[in-house]
Amino acid sequence: MLKRGFDVVFSIIGLLFLSPLLILIAILIKLDSRGPVLFIQGRVGRNNIDFNIFKFRTMRTQSQSKGLLTLGNNDNRITKIGYFLRRYKIDEFPQLINILNGDMSFVGPRPELRHYVNFYTQDDMAIFAVRPGITGLASLKYRNEVELLKAAKDPENFFIHTIIPDKLKFNKEYISRRNFFFDLKLIGLTVIKVITR
Repeated sequence: MLKRGFDVVFSIIGLLFLSPLLILIAILIKLDSRGPVLFIQGRVGRNNIDFNIFKFRTMRTQSQSKGLLTLGNNDNRITKIGYFLRRYKIDEFPQLINILNGDMSFVGPRPELRHYVNFYTQDDMAIFAVRPGITGLASLKYRNEVELLKAAKDPENFFIHTIIPDKLKFNKEYISRRNFFFDLKLIGLTVIKVITR
């Protein structure tokens, strides 16, 4: 209850406090490239149930037809404003709506695409006992994931057989250690990592 209360209160505060910035970002996205302001994509959440995640659009439209993975911060599908939004994780701000709706939490395993969840083992399904989050242990370790994928000879294979299993290990560790104060610690570490990029 404490975790959910924190999520509701601070998602509302965040949306209200950031509203002028969110409007400005929306305008810049529209000026920078054609397409919608928000990128809405199906992800897998708590209890293995799909939901729509909200992000600011950072790529040109139809980019998903060229692959599900982003290969490096200089992927030519990324827009000019999109590069900046991704670098400082500003594209994640609309997920405050997901948190308020109860689909996500500030801290938890990052929600994955159903395509990749299909590679999980039965034991891996344990991570769906909690709400997915904006940040977490795995997110902190793999904050430069797109650069790792860019360097891989076979990004898809590397993601499925190397990154996913390692992320799942950290997500299971989070679940075993989770408590309100641990969440606050992870939020603080995330803020520090973003600021010092």
